[in-house]
Amino acid sequence: MSEPLDLQRLADLSDDDLSAAYTPEREPWLRVNFVSTVDGAATGSDGLSGTINDDADKRVFDTLRRRAHCLVVGAGTIREEEYDVPRVPIVVVSRSADIPPTLAEAPPGRVLMATVATSDGLADAREALGEDHVLVLGEEEIDLVALKAALAERGWTEQLCEGGPSLFADMLAAGVVDELCWTVVPRLTGGDAVRIATGAEVDVALRPALLLEQDGTLLGRWLVEAQGAGWSTT
Repeated sequence: MSEPLDLQRLADLSDDDLSAAYTPEREPWLRVNFVSTVDGAATGSDGLSGTINDDADKRVFDTLRRRAHCLVVGAGTIREEEYDVPRVPIVVVSRSADIPPTLAEAPPGRVLMATVATSDGLADAREALGEDHVLVLGEEEIDLVALKAALAERGWTEQLCEGGPSLFADMLAAGVVDELCWTVVPRLTGGDAVRIATGAEVDVALRPALLLEQDGTLLGRWLVEAQGAGWSTT
């Protein structure tokens, strides 16, 4: 059994303390970050996560982004949340290889595409991003084990995924997730909002490693207990 965790006040941690609290246990390390309500909704009524997050979540969100060597995000989530170009390279996961509009004018090398050989948009993505920035990882389905390894080969050993829920479930099924960073905001929304993981059926054991609190918001690190093919000690 896991040892019981002490609940720590987020406000008691300096920025350096908070960053250190999220230090990976090994390399490469793929963490996934989500926010949800107490009743499990990953978005607000408008279908966006921004309507349910708060200052505590934003502080940890910013900390994880500062630590990350790259972001890995599904193309649908980038479009829905209207991502700006982040300070670190962003890897768009898309079988269609369609570059989201908000990233179309990004500086060279800041956007990578992870896609498949059969994608209709492969040639356009190569022309727009450069061949070195388009990762072809499978024929029909994206090989997420190969994706994690390819990013680590570029020196991006601390990898941060921000969803969406279907990509998270696929990553769990592929055995590449090392950690879930999960914020629970003190709200109930009802309805039929999407959960943080949808699609692929998985049964993954987690071990709590950190629990923070601020104004009723709980922020935790959950480490994946049983690793799959995506795990590496290199």
